[in-house]
Amino acid sequence: MRVDLNADVGESVGPWPMGDDERLIPLVTSVNVACGAHAGDPLTIDRTVRAAVAHGVAVGAHPGYPDLVGFGRRDLDMAPDELEASLVYQVGAVAAFARAAGTPLRHVKPHGALYNLAAREPLVAATIARAVARVSGELVLVGLAGSALLTAASDAGLASAAEAFADRAYEADGTLRSRRRHGALLDSPELAAAQALSIVRDGCVVSHDGQVVEVRADTICIHGDTPAAAEFAMAIRAALTGADVTIAALGS
Repeated sequence: MRVDLNADVGESVGPWPMGDDERLIPLVTSVNVACGAHAGDPLTIDRTVRAAVAHGVAVGAHPGYPDLVGFGRRDLDMAPDELEASLVYQVGAVAAFARAAGTPLRHVKPHGALYNLAAREPLVAATIARAVARVSGELVLVGLAGSALLTAASDAGLASAAEAFADRAYEADGTLRSRRRHGALLDSPELAAAQALSIVRDGCVVSHDGQVVEVRADTICIHGDTPAAAEFAMAIRAALTGADVTIAALGS
């Protein structure tokens, strides 16, 4: 058994910190770096990419809706060409910092509301895939397991990676439970570790209402803005390695 362990990072803006990237980055195998739209700024991108390189962690871009106040977790009514241009701009920025740091940009994972919309809306998914392909056909597009985004990646000639979440609750249809609803976040490292192990070893999760849902994933996410994210990562690593799961970056 083998899986990538990824984290959303680089979400600080100017003097306002977000997350504990210094402790979290060494514990994962891939990072999704905020691109300055929903979070992040040029200096934060630069520092985050350099930290990932220093720890041998694969670098990906984490573009989202241009909505700093809403942290990219609100739907924006963007025309397809406007969204596509924004994504090329965001991914290109992180790619430039990665190149300057001597590492390739490996993957792209949309953020927040955009990620969730792309999971169920083929037009949005196709727009994202088209934007990513414009930056580089070598990039891996990461999307929710079983989602429309993975189909769009294939249609655009891109490699894809199915993602599941250690720290989020699931609905019975395989979607993530809305953050606006009670119980959307798993509140302990032990629960997150158990869910990660269930996904990797058994190919399933137990939904918020107690149903067994099939989930097969190439990569497991830890949100960098989750309180105690580093403790979550340590517990997940311990559970996976204890079950003889190899933790390695996508494509390595």
